[in-house]
Formats: sequence, structure tokens, C-alpha cells
Amino acid sequence: METTTSQKAKTVIDDLSPFFLVYDDGTIERLLANDSVPPSLDPLTAVISKDVLLSPNSDISARLYLPNISNPSHKLPLLIYVHGGGFCLSTTSSSIYHNYLNRLSSAAHALIVSVDYRRAPEHLLPTAYEDSWAVIQWAISQKDGGEPWLAGRADFEKVFLAGDSAGANIAHNLAMRAGKSGLGRAVRITGLALVHPYFWGSDSTEFELADPRMKTVMDRVWAFVNPNSAGSDDPLINPIGPGAPSLAGLGCERALVCVAGKDTLRDRGRMYYEAVAKSGWGGEVSGLVDMVDEGHCFHLFDPNRENSEIMLKRLASFINGH
Repeated sequence: METTTSQKAKTVIDDLSPFFLVYDDGTIERLLANDSVPPSLDPLTAVISKDVLLSPNSDISARLYLPNISNPSHKLPLLIYVHGGGFCLSTTSSSIYHNYLNRLSSAAHALIVSVDYRRAPEHLLPTAYEDSWAVIQWAISQKDGGEPWLAGRADFEKVFLAGDSAGANIAHNLAMRAGKSGLGRAVRITGLALVHPYFWGSDSTEFELADPRMKTVMDRVWAFVNPNSAGSDDPLINPIGPGAPSLAGLGCERALVCVAGKDTLRDRGRMYYEAVAKSGWGGEVSGLVDMVDEGHCFHLFDPNRENSEIMLKRLASFINGH
């Protein structure tokens, strides 16, 4: 007699949409940015990309973007970019990031290293921070020879660090680490660009309280990806909270912060910008780009709108020192 085994339907035990769902068997369902595109020669920008593994024994990789510059001896600014996604969504191969970084590489004439950190919950924090630091260390080590694009084309006197959302959070924390321990090889971060940074805190603003569901989701996402954290005032997520190290320790020469007026995280970005300006940091606060009528990471999801183009040009200008 043929027997069949019925499978028990999975039950959602935690709804953290729009990010992910948690099921009773411990698995999650990611709700955004699940697609994957290969590296390629981009037909719109002529930027070429490729994936690299840091070492044969490493699970950490990066995607590199090289713009189409006619003079092969011309050295290019090096941008290390950390993607967002609440520490648990997106990868370097997600189409929104692949397409955006093609455009940014072309606009800024920059060689880009896109960090493919391992994501929560399979790899809880601080894994994403440590993986991203490892990519920075690997990238600057190519100054002495190795990966041909970096060794031959990167200008290691013009190293930039940027990210959006959770990636901006990571970028900030990497800049703080660089300020404390240095990068080595006489390399310094020229500029830090934070786009719609995922910062948070227990002392909510009036704007955050106006959307109680999203506030709850943001609180719970942090607890989910970093269960060993002390909470929303952990300096990793609240860089201006009690006990956070002074922002005067930022290890970069210039800083740019971008916020969006309809983004739940907007007040955190604005407060961060003001705190950096008042911290006594010896660098240059290059500006606050505030798109008052836009939402979180709008430039990734609708790259053809006017404000997306303005954002792209502003970041390219920052990288080129204007």
C-alpha cells in the first residue's frame, strides 16, 4: 500500500513586513529585492562589472564596477559601497543595486567595490559589520598589487565610503572604526556619504510616533537581526544616544548626509548631521541633502524621476570633490 506523508503548513509567527515574515519552523520569507542579476557590461553606461571572492576560504565577496574611461592610465576614485535592506534583505546582485551602481560609477567616474556581506538572520549582527570591514581591508590591500582593477586603476588617495539605509549604518560604524584603529597602508577615507541612514533610538520623535506600526517594525527588526543588543540605544543603531562614542572620532575627511522628508528615518539622519557638525570633528561637513517630498530610498526604486537624478549628481559631485 502506498502511503503519503502530509506536510504541516507553516505558520507566520512574526510579521515584519515590508521586510520579511518569520515562520514557526524558524525560516523567513524575504519580501523585497529577491531577484539576482549577473555582472555584465552595462549597455546604458558601458560600465563593466565582475564578482570577486576575497579568498578561496572566504564566504565574503564583492562586486566591482569599472567605468568606461578612455585613458587607461587615469586613476579613479575608489568608492566602497554598502547596500541596505535592514541587514537582512538585498545583495550585491539585486537589480536595484546593480543598476544604481552602474549609473553611479558612470556619473562619478569611480571604481566601485560593492560589499556583499552575509545577512541576518542566518548570520546575525555583528557579522555584517565584520564582513564589511574585511572587504575594506581587502580592497586597500590591493594597493600593493593583486586584483588588477584595483591595483591598476584605483586612486588610493581618494577612497570613499557610502551606503544607504542599513548600509549607511554600517558605513558610519566602519568610519568610526577607521577613526579608532586606522585602515593601514597609509590609506584614509576621503569622504563618507550616508543615504537615508538606518539609525534609531528609544526616545522617539513626533514624526516617528505618527506611524506607530512602522515604529514598532523598526524596533523589532533591530532586535531580530541583533538579539544580543542592549536595545534601540545601542551605539551601533543610535550613534548620538547615551554612551555612544563621540562623533569627533569619525575616520574620514568629509561627510555628506542624505534624508527624505517622507521617510520614517528622516529625523535620525537630520539629528546625526547636526550632531556631527557640533561634535568638534575636524573634518568637513559637506552638506545635508533633504528631499522633502520623497520616501525611503526612492532613488533606487524609481531611478528615472528628477529627484533621483539630482541625488545621483550630488553624490557624484561629492566623490569628485566639488
